[in-house]
Amino acid sequence: MDTRSLSVFLSVAETLNFSRSSETLHMSVSSVSRTVQRLEGEVGQPLLERDNRSVRLTSAGREFREYARRSLAQWQQLQRKLGAEGELAGEVSLYCSVTASHSILAPILSAFRSAHPAVEIMMHTGDQADGVSRVLQGQDDLAVTIRPLQLSGRLDYLPLLDSPLQFCMPSADCAVRQIVLAGNVDWEAVPFIVPERGTTKDLLDDWFRERGIRPRIYAQVAGHEAIIAMVRLGLGIGIAPELVIGASGLGQEVEPIAVEEGLPSLSIGLAALKQRLASPLVKSLWDVARQTYVKTI
Repeated sequence: MDTRSLSVFLSVAETLNFSRSSETLHMSVSSVSRTVQRLEGEVGQPLLERDNRSVRLTSAGREFREYARRSLAQWQQLQRKLGAEGELAGEVSLYCSVTASHSILAPILSAFRSAHPAVEIMMHTGDQADGVSRVLQGQDDLAVTIRPLQLSGRLDYLPLLDSPLQFCMPSADCAVRQIVLAGNVDWEAVPFIVPERGTTKDLLDDWFRERGIRPRIYAQVAGHEAIIAMVRLGLGIGIAPELVIGASGLGQEVEPIAVEEGLPSLSIGLAALKQRLASPLVKSLWDVARQTYVKTI
C-alpha cells in the first residue's frame, strides 16, 4: 500500500467529492476513483458509499482513514530520521499566498535555511483561503493562513501577526469613486468585489448582515490580490487586509475607505496538523517561525 494512494484516499475522505479531490491533486477523476477502488480491493471492504448525489465513509472507511493518517505521519517521521546524522534533512511542504511568500515567510525561511541547510522547502502558492483545507487533506505540512473563525480540533495554529481589514476604492476618477465620495456611502448602490470563500468573506457577510445591507456584488474572486487588481481597474470597491494592500504593488492605485465602525483585524499565522508537529522537520520550521516573530508580535 503506497503512500501516494493513502494521500489520495485521505483527500477524498476529507472532501467527500471525487471531482474536488481530482482538482486539488491534479489527477483525473477516473484516476482518483481507480486508486480508491484498488485500496478497497486490498482492504477487502468498501471504504466509501457512493450514489448519484453523495459520497460517505463506511465504518471501515473511517477506520482506514485513521490508519492512513498514522501511516503517513510515521513514514514522514522515518524519512526525517534517515537524514544525515546529527543534522535535519528532508523536505517540508509549505502553502501560502504570493503576498505571504515575500511579506511574511521571507525572514522565517532565511533563518530556517541558516539553521537547517539540508532541509528542502517545497513551496506551493495560491489563494490563502485554501490553506487550511490543504493541510487537513495532507497535501502540505504547513500553511500560512488567516485564522478561520472555527478552527478544526485536528489543527494547531501559530499566530504571527495581525492585519486590519480595509475597504478600498480606485484612486483614479471613475463612477465607483464618485459614488463613494458623494457623501454618506450608499452601500447597496456601490458594486462590491468580494472573496468567494474564506474568513474574510465570513467576516464581510457578518458586517453586512449586522447593518441590514444587501450588497450589490459585482464579482466574487479567489484571493485578496485579485480583489485589489479589480478595484484598481474601477470595477468596484473591495476588501482586503492592509498587509496585502501595502504589499501588492498597487497601493498607490487604490485608496482606503473609512467606516464609522472599523472592520476587524485578521490573525495571520501558520496552521499544521497536530500529528504532523511530531515530525522534527515540521516542528523545527514551526519553532523558527515562532522565534522570528516573537520580536514583532
